[in-house]
Amino acid sequence: MTPSQQPSGRHFPGSGLARGLAVTLRTMTRKTVTARYPDVEPDLPPRTRGVIGLFEENCTVCMLCARECPDWCIYIDSHKETVPPAAPGGRERSRNVLDRFAIDFSLCMYCGICIEVCPFDALFWSPEFEYAETDIRDLTHERDKLREWMWTVPAPPALVPGAEEPKEYAAARKSADRAAAQQAAEAAAAKTESDRPEDGETR
Repeated sequence: MTPSQQPSGRHFPGSGLARGLAVTLRTMTRKTVTARYPDVEPDLPPRTRGVIGLFEENCTVCMLCARECPDWCIYIDSHKETVPPAAPGGRERSRNVLDRFAIDFSLCMYCGICIEVCPFDALFWSPEFEYAETDIRDLTHERDKLREWMWTVPAPPALVPGAEEPKEYAAARKSADRAAAQQAAEAAAAKTESDRPEDGETR
């Protein structure tokens, strides 16, 4: 080491120990900031990435979330069903019906890509993080468990005056209206069938 590279100032033997003890003494006199978890629930930020909830009614089985997942931890199974025409003379349609939707949280790295790429708002972040298991196989949450997590998803922030309605509300209302219309159609069809006279019966 050349003289120009020598550190400036003198270091006395034991000076590092003295500085360390000084830091320790200063820290001992301060108030503790230790969080008393689990006795006290942590105050989590609203956009905390805890677990993923599934809003099944919005899922169209497009498989986009499974294809974009870097860890391949999303498992989706489906089958096709034929839907009768909505109006007389119309054509039958085929649609995908969800059979299985599961996420393996032992593989998930919580990147949020699946939530971002979902075009139909079927996946949401929940701040819940207390779902540790003793068996790694229990960390694969099937669609029933993912649906339960939806109850823990926080409500979107309040609207700015004049802003558009949150897309989550619009999607939920659309799904509810669709389900109500389907139930009404089934009830009307059942009533028509019950009112139809049987063969040989006159009214």
